[in-house]
Amino acid sequence: MTNSRAKGARGERSFSKLCRDHGWENARRGQQFSGLEGEDVVGLPKIHVECKWVQALQLDKAMEQSIRDAQDKIPIVAHKKNYKPVMITMLAEDWFKLYGEWYSSVYLEEVE
Repeated sequence: MTNSRAKGARGERSFSKLCRDHGWENARRGQQFSGLEGEDVVGLPKIHVECKWVQALQLDKAMEQSIRDAQDKIPIVAHKKNYKPVMITMLAEDWFKLYGEWYSSVYLEEVE
């Protein structure tokens, strides 16, 4: 159990660094208080991050956990297998919201 917990912590630190490398300077590993799960990574406004650095990911369970804990945030699962790139899974409904906002900003830049 200790090894999996340590791997989880490494994954959270790794994803936090990836976020900072992409301009989210306040991203950091969340705090775990008294055995109660907190957010795995904080500093991404309006996003709830569930990190899973495992070979055999149970994606449905991970996404259910992120949805359950997200409250009013967009739930995502950041996941990675050994020697593979980091991937992010989210609900299609939320992806379309984010894509729509991004596309609108790109379109406005092209019009100006």
